[in-house]
Amino acid sequence: MAKNTTLSGGVLKKVILSYTYLAIWIVLSGTVIVYNKYILDKKLYNWPFPISLTMIHMGFCSSLAFFLVRILKLVELFTLSRRVYLTCVLPIGALYSVSLWLSNSAYIYLSVSFIQILKALMPVAVYTIGILLKKESFKKSTLCNMLAISIGVAIAAYGESKFDSFGVSLQLLSVLVEATRLILIQILLNSKGIKLNPIATLYYVAPSCFLFLSIPWVFVELPVFKERGFSLDFDLMVFGSNCLCAFALNLAVFLVVGKTSALTMNIGGVVKDWLLIAFSWSVIKDRVTPLNLVGYGLAFLGVAYYNHQKLQKLKEKEAEKKFQQNDDEEEGGGRTNVDR
Repeated sequence: MAKNTTLSGGVLKKVILSYTYLAIWIVLSGTVIVYNKYILDKKLYNWPFPISLTMIHMGFCSSLAFFLVRILKLVELFTLSRRVYLTCVLPIGALYSVSLWLSNSAYIYLSVSFIQILKALMPVAVYTIGILLKKESFKKSTLCNMLAISIGVAIAAYGESKFDSFGVSLQLLSVLVEATRLILIQILLNSKGIKLNPIATLYYVAPSCFLFLSIPWVFVELPVFKERGFSLDFDLMVFGSNCLCAFALNLAVFLVVGKTSALTMNIGGVVKDWLLIAFSWSVIKDRVTPLNLVGYGLAFLGVAYYNHQKLQKLKEKEAEKKFQQNDDEEEGGGRTNVDR
């Protein structure tokens, strides 16, 4: 009885910790999204420079990651060769910088709630690009699921009161680029056995992102800075706390994925989207129409079913591994008996 009680107590502790990590990630992710919206929106803080904001984030994350890895040596570093860095990490860094630039730019034109609805298309983009690059297998059931998500988002877009075609284009391009980045991580890094935790990822990727972002910055935002004589309101408290939140979010990702799973984070992401829609409606006073809710409800069901399918696949793979291990053990035992 004592052993069973101890076991259940240990399981309960793991469950509580897992949900605690997930809650921290949801809060930090929501905070960064709302904070970026506050800074970039012309009606709020009115600092509409998404490339500059992203560069500030990348510069801060690069410096802090270098300090944690090289000075304090708190994180184990996976050493990469120059060839791997140039052929694998740099392309991922380029896509990540474009994805962040486009995503942050969308906050200038769209509401927080509508952006979360558009992000529900991420599984559709990942699945489509995965098929094109032969990393996913075509299935009619999955295709129907993707169509349901797309129809849901289309209904929500039709019901959006502040629809901006340019902002929607930016967010959709961001989803497409981010999905491509996720597939390339599988092809370029995971297939080679290279797995980097978020701090190591920032150490390698953030500097390249900063450099890639500096190219459009020179042509898009630097001329605006020059016109204003660089006389911009730059509140160190606002931007410093914003950068800390962005860095803490990466740590939270490490905790959630490391202590639970990427699938748990995906499911938590759906909860986060609903909370952000509620926050956007109640606090920021964004208008959320009934069609928005109906459309996202349909997309939500599609995403939930997609996550369910992934969970079933993971269970099947684990069962196969256990079955294979049992077969190997039995074969090993048989050989031992024959030897005797």
